[in-house]
Amino acid sequence: MDLFETIGARRSVRRYREQPVEDDKLLKVLDAARLAPSWKNQQCWRFMVLREPETRQALLAAFDDANPGKKALAQAPVLIAVCADPNESGREEGKDYYLADAAIAFEHLCLAATALGLGTCWMGLFDELRLKDVLAIPGRFRVVGVTPLGYPDREPSPRPRKNLAEIAFADRWENPLC
Repeated sequence: MDLFETIGARRSVRRYREQPVEDDKLLKVLDAARLAPSWKNQQCWRFMVLREPETRQALLAAFDDANPGKKALAQAPVLIAVCADPNESGREEGKDYYLADAAIAFEHLCLAATALGLGTCWMGLFDELRLKDVLAIPGRFRVVGVTPLGYPDREPSPRPRKNLAEIAFADRWENPLC
């Protein structure tokens, strides 16, 4: 799959098969995340890989039962928590760049997973303190998101996207690019 096919094929997967994720695929996904650009190449991210059923089950307590992705976390054979150390990134004009750094790495992870036939779903609504406690994450780190990782049980339909004319501008805000 080329890059543009991978980008077009990426979906938020919320149903997973029981099939385990092979170690070589897991390492490729993590390596893709590792190669992401970051603020001054500080690479503030860390990745918690959860495979043990007890740990994965304990992590679920940090997610509200109303969260539609919670079932995906319970089904997937692997969970990955993407963390970042804000002190290893920059802050300029009120912007905390650790969030961008971790988000880029997270997206690299998601795209690599898609290219390998795996599914992901960025989960961002959770009790961070509880999650950090369950996973023994040091206090200086922030949990930016969690994703299930596994083989999709079904392929979700594409979600609607805005046209370029609505979101791309030429030289001035009032001039649509196309």
